[in-house]
Amino acid sequence: MLKSFVVVLILAIGIQAAALGQDNPPAKELVQYVRDAKKAGLDKGQIEQNAIKAGWPAAAVTAAIATLDQADKTDADALPKTTPAPPAENWDTGNNPTSPNAIARPASPPNANPAPPAKDPASAPSTTPKEAPSTTPKEEVPGAKTPPPVNRGVADDYRIGEGDVLQINVFGEPTASVGSAVVRPDGKISVPLVKEVLVAGLTPVQLEKIITEQLSKMLRAPDVTIVVAQINSKKIFMTGAVKKEGPLNYTYRMTVMQAISESGGLTDYAKRKKIYILRSENGSQFQFPFNYDAVMRGLQMEQNIFLEPGDMVVVPH
Repeated sequence: MLKSFVVVLILAIGIQAAALGQDNPPAKELVQYVRDAKKAGLDKGQIEQNAIKAGWPAAAVTAAIATLDQADKTDADALPKTTPAPPAENWDTGNNPTSPNAIARPASPPNANPAPPAKDPASAPSTTPKEAPSTTPKEEVPGAKTPPPVNRGVADDYRIGEGDVLQINVFGEPTASVGSAVVRPDGKISVPLVKEVLVAGLTPVQLEKIITEQLSKMLRAPDVTIVVAQINSKKIFMTGAVKKEGPLNYTYRMTVMQAISESGGLTDYAKRKKIYILRSENGSQFQFPFNYDAVMRGLQMEQNIFLEPGDMVVVPH
């Protein structure tokens, strides 16, 4: 078959060369060069230019190109014509063989096993579609463990003040965390990536939201926790017959008895039943009595009040 193709090609080249007025058909090497160039994607102008530069005569190159064009056209005409399949929308979906759109349906897959016909309606397989699985979220399992509450060192309504020492923990981001930040007299602290933040007067929860919003511009879903490591902005003042007079760092929810204990306790000369607390509110001063001996015996426990920042505990001699 290959020999027949070569003979036909040589005859075609000879005929084309005669038609172009050439004495000899183009050389086989030239024909092969043109064929390879066409396969490489070169157009006729490029093929002709490259072939002439390679040393072949321009007329021979033109003849070789025309010969191959004629051969390609002849081969294309010899290919069988195929009829495209009708579109899917024209298929006959019924069982009527006389339908104008009826066509042969594709056979079932080789491994298809049709169900045998039912003997009676009662034994026929059910065609009712199965119910879809429920997407209703599962109820919480009783007794399931919940995450422990965040320990911020103080109650959530504590107001941060000057001198307080804060810890800023950003989960998984040590470079954005702060081990110890003292609130300056201007009420601000320095935080990596955020720089200056005004914190005085804010609760730890409020500060967490502010820093989270700022870090969200640079980090993905930052998890921020504020811990009040030291309370220096709130003071309780102890005066009189206590072993350690002077300001006392306020511990949130501190009672009178706790404050006396923090100051070292009462001296031997203290008037234990005459203790009182002075508190200033809105320009007015209030006095609360405290009977140390009664509270120690579990009596008059209502006198063991929670102190507030700025309160003064007076223990007379």
